[in-house]
Amino acid sequence: MDRFKLFGCLFLICGSVFSQKTLPINQTIVHDPVMIEQDGIYYVFCTGKGISMFSSKDKQEWKQEKPIFENAPDWVKNVVPDFKNHIWAPDISFHNGQYYLYYSVSAFAKNTSAIAVATNKTLNPEDKDYKWEDHGIVIQSFPNRDLWNAIDPNLVFDENNIPWLSFGSFWDGLKLVKLNADLLSIAQPQQWYTIARRERSFELDDTDPGNAALEAPFIFKKNDFYYLFLSWDLCCRGEKSTYKIVVGRSKNVQGPYVDATGKALNDGGGTILLQGNQNWYGVGHNSTYTFDGKDYMVFHAYDASQKGAPKLKIKEITWENGWPKVTPID
Repeated sequence: MDRFKLFGCLFLICGSVFSQKTLPINQTIVHDPVMIEQDGIYYVFCTGKGISMFSSKDKQEWKQEKPIFENAPDWVKNVVPDFKNHIWAPDISFHNGQYYLYYSVSAFAKNTSAIAVATNKTLNPEDKDYKWEDHGIVIQSFPNRDLWNAIDPNLVFDENNIPWLSFGSFWDGLKLVKLNADLLSIAQPQQWYTIARRERSFELDDTDPGNAALEAPFIFKKNDFYYLFLSWDLCCRGEKSTYKIVVGRSKNVQGPYVDATGKALNDGGGTILLQGNQNWYGVGHNSTYTFDGKDYMVFHAYDASQKGAPKLKIKEITWENGWPKVTPID
């Protein structure tokens, strides 16, 4: 539940006020960042009003671009009444000649939520073909029906080029579902998997997010393994943030994913990859990519020197005995 309590204050600093200033990475305020490269330009998308977007030529200096949606898509009001266009946790992919941007809408502290997708031929706002087409809901969760939450999407293709969407936050863990080839809907017959969960107090009402704090799955294929990155514990709480990044791996995209000790992630396992310190209250909601032959982890960290403002962080990943390693945050 703690994730949701302080999202309101994050909206005040995560892209709600549009400005095309170019800022160094240590001053770039983002939450839940994902990144992609097109024609030598890097683009970051993140939580914010209308989905925030930034661009950079070097991953160090970032310019804020116009939001993806000036106004929330019309269908959103039927899912979340009084929605204020603060859209959560996007995910960006390139497939079959176009870009797919998944995103989340949700009511505070409820799994009244939906994941939708928009497409574009280009990410360059100056291109004549630049136009986002919204395709609406891919998956939706409902209180008292679902013990999962349709937010924090991530698209991954398996070794047979079959698309899967991972997602989830709190409740009974993180899910994976097979998509149709058009990437716009769930494949039939439906195939669902629980890829990570922590112990939840089951005396809680099903509408309660609960105390099994995990969210933000991201699956990255490297050599013979799929690596599942996720965030444990509490975000968005200033100096009380305890967010940390954990990882597990599997030979199959459906899992089971296990940590470095062999414990299954759907049984509470997870190897801690990165966590906060005296300078950064917490780190989390990461995404992982290969650029120019190097692997990178993109995430946000809560700056202790600025009352927990979430800053953009990019770290190179090294690999040791088949497991990812990053240097501690400084």
